[in-house]
Amino acid sequence: MVEIPKSHPRYWSLYYREKIIEGMEKGMTAKAGLIAHGRGEAFDYLIGERTIEPAERAMKAAVAKLILAKHPVISVNGNVAALVPKETIELAKALNAKLEINLFYRTEERVRAIAEELRKHDPDVELLGINPTKRIPGLEHERGKVDEEGIWKADVVVVPLEDGDRTEALVRMGKFVITVDLNPLSRSARMADITIVDNIVRAYPRMTELAREMKDYSREELLAILEEYDNGKTLSDVLAHIRDRLTRLAQGGVWRKERLE
Repeated sequence: MVEIPKSHPRYWSLYYREKIIEGMEKGMTAKAGLIAHGRGEAFDYLIGERTIEPAERAMKAAVAKLILAKHPVISVNGNVAALVPKETIELAKALNAKLEINLFYRTEERVRAIAEELRKHDPDVELLGINPTKRIPGLEHERGKVDEEGIWKADVVVVPLEDGDRTEALVRMGKFVITVDLNPLSRSARMADITIVDNIVRAYPRMTELAREMKDYSREELLAILEEYDNGKTLSDVLAHIRDRLTRLAQGGVWRKERLE
């Protein structure tokens, strides 16, 4: 990775950008993943590069659903493995969920590279999707392949940084789908049952915290959280937040106000 001084005002943004590039060089991330990351970064600017209340609300509902699930599965693609490999494993452990490598641009080399990256953080981690034998109905070619003991069997699936076609196909299969997507207008965001509009580098650690806090909640308490949750309202609230923030910035001015000497 390129060394970035921590004094740089955009240190974390550049750090994760380099992680994505490193992921591509390791063979984990597809070239299209770089474009997807840049698009998400643009929406993070609009949100304010912080976890907003609608995202916190969605994360709490998502964790409640995952705790209640019989067969929860967290999907892992190249961008996820590049950005949050350790955090993904920690989240799965906190939720007693399985991990499955599931790729749009699937090759055996990419699967192997992602597995190697995850096992650097936990050599004993169980990974599904290495040799998938089932196919999501309606999805052709490699991207539809899933593991019989993973996504195929799952009742709740977390599909972060995902393509909308697969999200929609999983919903059609009867799966409850949770996505993490910085773009509230994406097909994934609109098709999922719960959409967490946040940067995955913030969302996964927070979801792990919530999972540890909520593990002792009663079934009734968890169901009450889900009953109150409305994904349509969450997406509307995110868009309203962006609108209001841009209005404030436009009124207050975002340009340099003083001459630099």
